[in-house]
Amino acid sequence: MACHFLIYTHPHLRLPPDPPLTLQPSSSSAASYCRQNLPTLNFHYKKGCNFYTRRKSVVCSMATENKVISGDRMLVFVPPHPLIKHWVSVLRNEQTPSPVFKNAMAELGRLLLYEASRDWLPTITGEIQSPMGIASVEFVDPREPVAIVPILRAGLALAEHATSILPATKTYHLGLSRNEETLQPSVYLNKLPDKFPEGSRVIVVDPMLATGGTIVAAIDLIKERGVDNSQIRVVCAVAAPPALTKLSEKFPRLLVYAGILDPTVNEKGFIIPGLGDAGDRSFGT
Repeated sequence: MACHFLIYTHPHLRLPPDPPLTLQPSSSSAASYCRQNLPTLNFHYKKGCNFYTRRKSVVCSMATENKVISGDRMLVFVPPHPLIKHWVSVLRNEQTPSPVFKNAMAELGRLLLYEASRDWLPTITGEIQSPMGIASVEFVDPREPVAIVPILRAGLALAEHATSILPATKTYHLGLSRNEETLQPSVYLNKLPDKFPEGSRVIVVDPMLATGGTIVAAIDLIKERGVDNSQIRVVCAVAAPPALTKLSEKFPRLLVYAGILDPTVNEKGFIIPGLGDAGDRSFGT
């Protein structure tokens, strides 16, 4: 089955528009993901080049320019910051106690929210008087707050620092639970507005993108309220192939920011190796 999303290991990239391309992956997780879960790809390693390719569409890339050209494909960003790797490692450890786990999730969320808001926030410019003279300035426009939608429960921990990272936000809680037998989601709390203002920017925060049922249901609810795919970004701690495939098939132009990509999901719908139940471990239940 063809894959219609790109995986980036650097947050500010320009993808050359005309495949075939060649990519040398910068992280073992991205390379492992491609090798194990995208069997239709034809990978080529070439010394001195910066990208992986396949005949029909690029799936992973690392480049150096500032603007991403994606067409209608979904983009998956895996920022290679050492602090992101550190906090993911803390989360992975089964010996990490609940308070430390929750703090690590919040710190990871802080970094990923920073990356997700890069080159995306509306700004206003002007001049102010500094102690030493007139200075040209640029502020985030408070008239256009970013909507933060944490998926309860675990999304609360990952989104904990959203209001300190982003100068203007509104938070809308969305509770979805997954049936452990069917793995299908059901909504138990919906605090979304009846209609989002035109042009709203929405960040959906869900630590674990495993089978994809919960995140797809959440984005469906947001889109029903007037938000385009290109105005939605997803922040997660760990993502796996089933969820990414569902998202890419249903929501072109969506952007996903992940701490790490894992290769598989087990029969119970848990990511392997993953980090366990993020909600239970965050809140000690």
